[in-house]
Amino acid sequence: MDAPNKHTTTSRVDLLLIADMVDPGTRVIDVGCGDGMLLEILAETRDVDARGIELSQAGVNQCVARGLSVIQGDADSDLVNYPDDAFDFAILSQTIQATHRPRHVLEELLRIGKRVIVSFPNFGNWRIRGQILLRGRMPETSNLPHKWYDTPNIHFCTIKDFLALCDDVDAKVERSLALNAHGKRLSFSAPLFLQNLIGEQAVFLLTR
Repeated sequence: MDAPNKHTTTSRVDLLLIADMVDPGTRVIDVGCGDGMLLEILAETRDVDARGIELSQAGVNQCVARGLSVIQGDADSDLVNYPDDAFDFAILSQTIQATHRPRHVLEELLRIGKRVIVSFPNFGNWRIRGQILLRGRMPETSNLPHKWYDTPNIHFCTIKDFLALCDDVDAKVERSLALNAHGKRLSFSAPLFLQNLIGEQAVFLLTR
């Protein structure tokens, strides 16, 4: 039996699901890595060569304090500096909706990574639809906690929107997961329209 993992109870479950998609011993970059929690999980549980890019200086400082290899950079402009196939996995966790050029960022990730993992909040969730319909106001949920005027998210999308973007950039979906409000995988195999309606978050594993 595997030894207990300290991250099982302290991490967002979606990060553990992302980590499970990464092959052990590979070269990984986490773009928009925040405080470095996912990088730390990958380094400790998957024995990867983990690197990160983070826009905020506070996030970079937290990562360095964890002993992680992270530089300050912008996903919208700095990915062009990496060569083709520089990494086995390129990860964009809960960040694509905060970028100015989501299509460009995804294309760059597909260029520098042999496989790409993207997670994002699903704006097509029924709670969000209900708040707009019944209250006539921009929604606030546990996954989207900011006021409309104070949110870092500038390009909301649904699961169906992201799949359309994948088609536009010729990305192949190898695996996809829909998660509930607590970051746990939906316990049933739902058709796309139901995932788009019920899922609060989504995780995609892509290849070129």
